Amino acid sequence: MTTGLEERWTLGAPPADYVLGHVRAVLADRVVDNALVAVRDGRIAEVAPHPPGVVSDVDGQGLLCVPGLVDVHSDGLEKERLPRPGAELPAEFALLSFEGKLRAAGVTTVFHGAGFEESFGRGLDRSVARARSLCEVIDGRPDGLVGHRILYRLDVRCPEGLRALRERLSTVDGTPVVSHEDHTPGQGQYADRAYYERYLRGTRGMSEVEASDHVDRLIADRDGRLDVREEAMAWLGEQARAGRIRLLGHDPSSAEEIETLVERGGAVAEFPTTVDAAEAARDRGLPVVMGAPNVLRGSSHNGNASGRDLVSRGLVTALASDYLPSGLLAAAFTLAEEIGLPSAISLVTAGAAEVAGLPDRGRLAPGLRADLALISPGTRWPVVHSVLTGGRT
Repeated sequence: MTTGLEERWTLGAPPADYVLGHVRAVLADRVVDNALVAVRDGRIAEVAPHPPGVVSDVDGQGLLCVPGLVDVHSDGLEKERLPRPGAELPAEFALLSFEGKLRAAGVTTVFHGAGFEESFGRGLDRSVARARSLCEVIDGRPDGLVGHRILYRLDVRCPEGLRALRERLSTVDGTPVVSHEDHTPGQGQYADRAYYERYLRGTRGMSEVEASDHVDRLIADRDGRLDVREEAMAWLGEQARAGRIRLLGHDPSSAEEIETLVERGGAVAEFPTTVDAAEAARDRGLPVVMGAPNVLRGSSHNGNASGRDLVSRGLVTALASDYLPSGLLAAAFTLAEEIGLPSAISLVTAGAAEVAGLPDRGRLAPGLRADLALISPGTRWPVVHSVLTGGRT
């Protein structure tokens, strides 16, 4: 069987129609050994056992074939832009450089975090100006080798961020993905403020006393912005309930917070910090996202819920790279022995697509985008050999 292609393969992209043969296709519920994947007009037409004697356009040589990975929360571009303190790179170059890392990790769709906030504790300052700049850079690369999208992250106690996000979303088509967060020490991600103080000592060289005093001032300052928080939550709720945004609740810590998120129109629980919050999210039908680095390490870096534990309880829908694209496949393969390869791969493909509200990708099924990654399991860690994309949107 051949496709009768008149055009030849190019190094830049596969043709719209081709047949990939002799792969181990990872489906939602099983692995099909020696499979054939037929692609028509950039979409999957068929996944079936490869008949003896049938010639394909591409020989997969027994590699695993999985859907292209969907990364629903990536702050890696931020780190790519500042590889070391004081060495900030041009944003456009950083995006191109980071795109190579995403491809090498098998990622075909990525949501870059754009922090609409004013924060100065992470080396590269997060600000409204930087968020706007990042959005412009991503808007300027619609035909990249990876599908670049934006995860709008709003600090709900930042009035400048709220005004800028309102302005930005008034110009955006479709249904943008928005995550609301409150990183005030003493609740949420840093329920134990000692972890935030340790973070400040490690990243900013503060002494124990300096870090403690800094956190005291930060809490006092942010406690004076509770009115901004109420305004932000009310506006987000209006947008979410009207279907104008897809709302993610960042770092929910309790069943009560999940209930409030549902009432607000929230669609996803992102990085729940406790088992209770994750269980409540699943009970209310919300997808749950956890960080791949958390799974790789086996625990949270700040004392919160273990991603590996939540997966074993059947509470996790998707893994996000957070800041490490290569961690997605590595975390999936780490979990494969416990939950099976199809379920593990789903955490970084179909589950992630569900979180992002993208039903056209994430599975090897007829009609879906032919975003494919060919992978060798390796002796311990997986290796991506090739990535084939089915479109540019």
